[in-house]
Amino acid sequence: MTNPTGTTSDKITTQKSPKPEAFHVSGWDHWLSGLIARHPAKWIRLGNFETKMAADAIADIEIEKPIFVAGLARSGSTILLETLAQHPDAATHQYRDYPPVFTPWFWNRFVDLAPGKKNVAVERTHADGINITPESPEAFEEMIWMAFFRHLHDVGDNNTLDEHISNPAFEAFYRDHIRKLIHVRGGTRYVSKANYLVTRMEYLLSLFPDARFVLPVRDPVWHIASLIKQHTLFCAGEQNNPRAVAHMQRVGHFEFGLDRRPINTGDLHATLDIMNLWKNGKEIEGWAHYWSNLHHYLADRLTVNKGLEKATLVMRYEDLVADPAGKLRALFDHTGLADAQPIIDRVAPTIHAPSYYRPNFTDDEIDQIRDITMIAAKRFGYDVRPAETQQA
Repeated sequence: MTNPTGTTSDKITTQKSPKPEAFHVSGWDHWLSGLIARHPAKWIRLGNFETKMAADAIADIEIEKPIFVAGLARSGSTILLETLAQHPDAATHQYRDYPPVFTPWFWNRFVDLAPGKKNVAVERTHADGINITPESPEAFEEMIWMAFFRHLHDVGDNNTLDEHISNPAFEAFYRDHIRKLIHVRGGTRYVSKANYLVTRMEYLLSLFPDARFVLPVRDPVWHIASLIKQHTLFCAGEQNNPRAVAHMQRVGHFEFGLDRRPINTGDLHATLDIMNLWKNGKEIEGWAHYWSNLHHYLADRLTVNKGLEKATLVMRYEDLVADPAGKLRALFDHTGLADAQPIIDRVAPTIHAPSYYRPNFTDDEIDQIRDITMIAAKRFGYDVRPAETQQA
């Protein structure tokens, strides 16, 4: 657990904060999600039983070119997921799939039969202008990964999974889960957004050689500003809602909040340094080292693994907001989702740079971020000293 206070509250100029009820977790969700988290082996068995029951329904479903959106939180991955999810071929997890994510076939049949109520869109907890309903796409598959790989969020262990990993039980369950989700959603292509897949892309490529990856990246100054904003909001919200901390742990979201944990990409010393910087209130420096460490790892993997490089579209956030139509066209071309022009025409005009916050870093703090992230940022095409730090 890390220090939620530090020196960050005055570093972001915000226009709004989430309402207190945004962090409320109902008694039902808390009870059932706790039951699942405490007994993952039982839910794996129930998921396998469900697969047998759904055998006829999924018998002819093939997993073709699954799409994985993976990137450090706040890099623009939600925009990309929501855009891809509008395609009729896309099959994604939705908010309605939680808590019993292990049994999508049983649970969605139950939800469809339950008395309906009007779904009113509400702004999500992040207070970032994105509205959601139970049918909105969301990242929930992390619960399955955590059930089979217990070390994935242990900062003292290497959290990466590469092409040499073998876990037949997980692989069979995961394939069956995807097939069931495709059936439930009525699509043909699985689309997933999961931040932590950044350290598992090579493993996924070994399982699905025709997979397509989308890797959003973002200028480190703005990216770190967004991460700090979210961390501050989540710490405040979780302090008043203890169930919210358990919820984040159970769904596998350790990106920010009271139980924030960096991804260990194989360098324990670097990971512990980041943790210590955060613990000692050096938020900006800690985030800058984390950004650099993770993006060096990603650049290394894309350089070494040519198959992964070919399967991956790097989407810079700044390019997306500067040319939404062009970048969305590249997104659909890379993922192979055809006839997407109506979606592009609909979504492109809604994409713009964020207006709900601005970085309020000092010049020295910006210089610190640039110095720490400079080499990693250059590997993704970012200027060493962009316009905001250059002298006239």
